[in-house]
Amino acid sequence: MIPGATFGGIVLIIFATAIDLVVGDPRSLPHPVVLMGRFISAFERLWNRGTAQQRKVSGFLLTIIVVGGVWGISGLTLALLERLHPGLALIAELWLLSTTLAIKGLGDAARAVIQPLTQGDLPAARKALGMIVGRDTQNLDEAEITRGTVETVAENTVDGITAPLFFALIGGAPLALAYKAVNTLDSMVGYKNQRYADFGFASAKLDDLANWVPARLTALCLWLAGLLLSLSGVVRLRWQGALWGTFRDAPRHPSPNAGWPEAMVARLLGVQLGGTNFYAGEVSHRATLGEPLEQLRVAHISTTLRLMHGAWILFMLLLAGVIVGLMFMLRGSL
Repeated sequence: MIPGATFGGIVLIIFATAIDLVVGDPRSLPHPVVLMGRFISAFERLWNRGTAQQRKVSGFLLTIIVVGGVWGISGLTLALLERLHPGLALIAELWLLSTTLAIKGLGDAARAVIQPLTQGDLPAARKALGMIVGRDTQNLDEAEITRGTVETVAENTVDGITAPLFFALIGGAPLALAYKAVNTLDSMVGYKNQRYADFGFASAKLDDLANWVPARLTALCLWLAGLLLSLSGVVRLRWQGALWGTFRDAPRHPSPNAGWPEAMVARLLGVQLGGTNFYAGEVSHRATLGEPLEQLRVAHISTTLRLMHGAWILFMLLLAGVIVGLMFMLRGSL
């Protein structure tokens, strides 16, 4: 097994990223996250019962078992394959790393909204948006469909791209998969409602902790991407003042991490994100991020995708540079 924090590990992660960009997640191949989800769902039905304290303890145990189990099993599997043949371990880690990324999937999902929205087909655009968000979409207009898509791409730039890269560069496929386990737990049981508030408490807190650094680094990389895109003349973005605006806006978001990429994208685009959503007919008010200097329109989704790609490339270059620099420093001190 090639650890993440080595020259070989960095090269392996680059190849895994290329695989995700080209292939994505083929439905014909088993996906680790699907297996994680089935395990979590089965144990949630068995363990999410009793008093509030009992549910908290059960949720904590589930979090430890799932995250620790994914890390241990993947690491052991790669070690065993290494004993059989180094090439098998290399192929397996390459595939596992690619499954932790969602660059192609996120881009495809956003473009599935762009196409009908550009053609004025609101019902089809609402349906496409409904595939990637939990909010009600049946009555949304173009501006609200755009807002939902932009918010999803911005937030999932962390969950689906930069955070997995962060942990992969530190600890290879096992740590990246452990992060995906944390993220999957949070997406399934980390809700602050009657059913999951106690059982999902540990999962939600661990997800907040795991994303703390990647979310803030991603916001910085989004700003740098916006600056480079503006200076190169590709697209005009409001990068001046975006850093200060993000520092001011991000803490308003109910999530300690999601507000950072969303606020940065809002500031760069000159639009306002957040506001009122409906979930199963129930109204949910969220603080607004950014300022409505421009009316939200379909072109903002394409620009957000450009920012997404620029951000993850800069994120990878930044972390790889730090790792290489540390390796040279350590070698020089020996």
